Amino acid sequence: MELPEAVSVSHLNLYLTCSLKYRFQHVDRLPRLFRAAGMVFGSAIHKALEWLHKERKAGRNPPLDLLLRTFEADWHAQCLDEDIRFKDGDDPEKLILKGKELLSEYYRLPAGRVKDAELFFQIPLVNHATGEVLGVPLRGVIDLIEEDDVIGELKTSLKSWSLADLPDNLQLTAYSYAYEVLFGRPTKDLKVINLVRTKNPKIETLTTGREKRDYERLFYLAKEFLRGIRAGVFIPNRGCWMCKDCEYDQDCREWTGNEEEGGEKDARQRLPAGSRELQARAAHESASRTRR
Repeated sequence: MELPEAVSVSHLNLYLTCSLKYRFQHVDRLPRLFRAAGMVFGSAIHKALEWLHKERKAGRNPPLDLLLRTFEADWHAQCLDEDIRFKDGDDPEKLILKGKELLSEYYRLPAGRVKDAELFFQIPLVNHATGEVLGVPLRGVIDLIEEDDVIGELKTSLKSWSLADLPDNLQLTAYSYAYEVLFGRPTKDLKVINLVRTKNPKIETLTTGREKRDYERLFYLAKEFLRGIRAGVFIPNRGCWMCKDCEYDQDCREWTGNEEEGGEKDARQRLPAGSRELQARAAHESASRTRR
């Protein structure tokens, strides 16, 4: 099976959590029947903070109102062409209000000097213990770089994180590795800035670091990720945390296994399609009627 042109941590995490969803999304590229409201919320928060950090990098301090309007505009833009699925008790008005509360809290925090925001990288992934270079590059975007070699990773969640969550966080490992490659020096701190969507919204910051052995583990995970894709290993992980809001739940339930690439079953399995495309179109039309 054809390998991806680069390894990203989001793809790696998805494959490790549910390799079949990885296949549906990135190999078969099945259309999504809906999108979870929590994903829309997190993306809109992220876009608003990206705008704020770039303003601050340029030496400007925009008013809070502009930050909140940026968030709301991105929310509405994402909802235009997709069917958004809300959890019980959630609705657009509640989530927009909660987003504005969280962004207001963030805006009032002491602001470090922003050196860069949303820094794209595509670099070789090298096992420095052996000199082996991965066959495809490592690709990603660093959310926030502050002065004194401090990296910030932005998260939105429904609950607090703990320090125990950080040592195995691949996103932080990839950011730290990329920073060393790009700037020739290690990071001083890696921060997770968590915007917690609880009844009383709060911002929590946790700090950690990385060592060379963490980069070696990232290399080996990426290598096995590519090996699994090449071998066509795509297995459902029913009951994992992704299942509740999974856009491919129906496809997963209809899945009957994988065959060797190019085999008759593999060709049929790629798109359980005619009906799948009709369902996607129907969901889109239903969402459009609801908005009207």
